Amino acid sequence: MRSAPVPYDPNIPEFDVLAKPSKPPVGFGRRVGVFLLRELREMLPPTIFFFIGFNLIVLTTNLILADYLAAFGNFIVATAAALVVGKSVLVANAMALLRRYDRGSLIQPILFKTAIYWAVVFVARLLEHFVRFWLIEGNPLGEFLPHMIASFSWHRFAAIQIWILVLFLVYVTASELNRLFGHGELWRVMFTSRPSELQLDRRQRIRELVRLSRLTDAHSIDEFRNPTSIAHTQLIDVVRRLMR
Repeated sequence: MRSAPVPYDPNIPEFDVLAKPSKPPVGFGRRVGVFLLRELREMLPPTIFFFIGFNLIVLTTNLILADYLAAFGNFIVATAAALVVGKSVLVANAMALLRRYDRGSLIQPILFKTAIYWAVVFVARLLEHFVRFWLIEGNPLGEFLPHMIASFSWHRFAAIQIWILVLFLVYVTASELNRLFGHGELWRVMFTSRPSELQLDRRQRIRELVRLSRLTDAHSIDEFRNPTSIAHTQLIDVVRRLMR
């Protein structure tokens, strides 16, 4: 079978590609904006947490000392310290060493990350004083160590570091529990209520999920596939209770 000849048209391109045109590359300004927004979102939770924690410390200290009008300068210092801690958390999160104990028991990453965060903040606070002494106040570089030894308030510095350690322990524990439940699940567990038509409350549901986890650790997939096995019966029993 011969087809009719196609008339030649010089306006028609030799290859007519029907694919959609490729998207233009993302501009440098947009990439910078996305990066800064991501950094801000990661920095915001620890900054807010330590902002509240530091200002509570300042307030309770003023109350203990019978100074019932908290000074505005102390508020500024607490806010600046919270920003330093928030940036330090970003720096520590970029370290691969921080994920060393993620597969261990829950207490291991909590204590290890608390120690790493605390050490990073310790160095950052020393660098903050160094920059203020050298660049802002214009003092000679060689006089920094004698100044630190002679006039630096080590008791106050140590007291703040102790509180930073305690606050980091609370923050990292909450962060690891949030990762354990899944992002956002800890907030839902803490601040939302389950519908009344569901028979299991949250404690019972978590116990069933723990039982399911132990079952998967103790039995193979072939045992679960066998309808006559005890593991299969227990699996169906747990799933049935979770679905009620």
